[in-house]
Amino acid sequence: MADHYTTLEVAKMLGMAVRSVQLMVDRNELEAWKTPGGHRRISRASVERWMTAHGAGGAAQASAVGTPVAARPPLAAPVGPAKGRAPQILLIEDSIHFQNLVGLIVQQHLPGVQLQVANDGITGLALYGQIQPEVLIVDILLPGIDGATLITTLRSHPQFARSHLIVVTSLDEQQREPYAFALQGVKVIHKPRLVAELPSALAACIPQAQVPA
Repeated sequence: MADHYTTLEVAKMLGMAVRSVQLMVDRNELEAWKTPGGHRRISRASVERWMTAHGAGGAAQASAVGTPVAARPPLAAPVGPAKGRAPQILLIEDSIHFQNLVGLIVQQHLPGVQLQVANDGITGLALYGQIQPEVLIVDILLPGIDGATLITTLRSHPQFARSHLIVVTSLDEQQREPYAFALQGVKVIHKPRLVAELPSALAACIPQAQVPA
């Protein structure tokens, strides 16, 4: 068995876009080197370590290359929303700057709404199952599991149907193409337009009548 994989092979194994795997390499989450022709080769051992750390232990050994093995941890047991509770927004975003910016927007425009924050997709999946938010705001580029993979994972769970989804991203339209499979029919806000567009997007998801005075 080979001691390394191509970027495409790892993307298929983890159920991610190729670009997400490239970013994982850039963040040193996976060990890689380049061939004389400039192609990445990723250490099999580092892939196995990542899969073990993210709840997919042993999958690399049990799977043949080319067989998709999505890094999809199960959602936490759903907790039904309490009667009269404030609407919930879950933000999955690893940038402190944009976490704070979304927090200010929510506080200013929807002060009765509770904002929960997760720094990565794995934590976000677990938190989603716990709080069942009315609105889910997801960045595309996240540590560990990208936003497109996270959205695809959530869509396989019936409870996701009750949430409104908004994607925020620094990627322009051309850069989003690798993630198009998850973005069809989804409200996407370019981060430079966040302040201008997010308030109205949230108001459409959470009518003022639902917000406690």
